[in-house]
Amino acid sequence: MPANFFSSVPDSLPDELMETLVAHPNVRIERIISTGHSSPRDFWYDQDEHEWVIVLQGQAKIAFAEPARELTLGPGDYLEIPAHQRHRIDWTSDTEPTVWLAVFYRSPD
Repeated sequence: MPANFFSSVPDSLPDELMETLVAHPNVRIERIISTGHSSPRDFWYDQDEHEWVIVLQGQAKIAFAEPARELTLGPGDYLEIPAHQRHRIDWTSDTEPTVWLAVFYRSPD
């Protein structure tokens, strides 16, 4: 039975919602829903996995530690974040849910 990626998208959430849709040893696919959420002020993601992410609805700003830069993403914008590239979410839209598709993967050893 097929599922719809945009079903059950709440207008507001107390915390960002991360749902694993597919998981295998070297890849994980998640649906992430943000409603005005951001990373804690001094927090940086520093992941062992590579991440490919696309914003399907809403907007977000991602900050990177080195080289220091910020990127604003809207519907259809995607990027790859290499493993251990420190990054954080500066903001997500508070006027509509931001719906992300994130693919986390490990390089073959």
